[in-house]
Amino acid sequence: MKLQVYKTLWGVPSFQQGIEQALADGYDGIEGQVPAGDLAPWKEQLALDNLDFIAEICTTGQYVADRRQPLAKHLDDFQIGAQRAAMMGARFITCLGGCDAWPLHTSLSFFRTAMSMAEDVGLNVSFETHRGRTLFNPWVTVQVLDLLPDLKLTADFSHWCVVTERLLDYEDDELALVFERVHHIHGRVGYDQGPQVPHPDAPEYATALQQHEHWWQTIWRSQNRRQYSTSTLTPEFGPDGYLQCRPFTGEPVADLRTLNHWMAQRQRQQFAAHLL
Repeated sequence: MKLQVYKTLWGVPSFQQGIEQALADGYDGIEGQVPAGDLAPWKEQLALDNLDFIAEICTTGQYVADRRQPLAKHLDDFQIGAQRAAMMGARFITCLGGCDAWPLHTSLSFFRTAMSMAEDVGLNVSFETHRGRTLFNPWVTVQVLDLLPDLKLTADFSHWCVVTERLLDYEDDELALVFERVHHIHGRVGYDQGPQVPHPDAPEYATALQQHEHWWQTIWRSQNRRQYSTSTLTPEFGPDGYLQCRPFTGEPVADLRTLNHWMAQRQRQQFAAHLL
């Protein structure tokens, strides 16, 4: 099994700049929302640059679900996004879908229908463990996985650290089914009071980094047993309140591109050390 690392478009001003940064920083592809307008030129450029694309779909058009919107709106958004992801030649779809306020039966309807829609356009889909969404905490996620054996996950455990207000460092047994269903990893380090540490190399956050790397290595071993030929990871340190800033000046405490590049290099090394 090999590791491919993707450049996130989150916090990057344009799709073109995302491509340029991915090439300059040695990524295998880019991950983000499908650009607006004609997709043919972007698909052609990605092919020429030998970059893969992971398509991100956020139902109701934003990272946090608009709970006022009905199930039908989430499904309409997903269907349109899936069709455009297929037109773009995406490797697969990663979806921020559902809503944390939904009853279980509504969430199950969403996941079943979305997986069917993705299958109709010839793509796999994995659903992100994201705050504000159905999979916002570990135990709801396990319950869903028990009922939907074909559902795949995009693992962003930084969200669960905030929701549970701890690093979940003694609960691997309860998360065993989660590790077995992860298809894709978002490589951001969270801690008990936030979804993003100021810098993952800072010694004061060494325990948080160690815990996330323990999870990722557990997933890699699971994927290897599941006969994955390739594991995918996107370092996903981002803006929008995730990146900490100094009071009064608003000056960021770190540079996002540098953070994500550090994480990309670090996880390539970790993968080589633990899987090869």
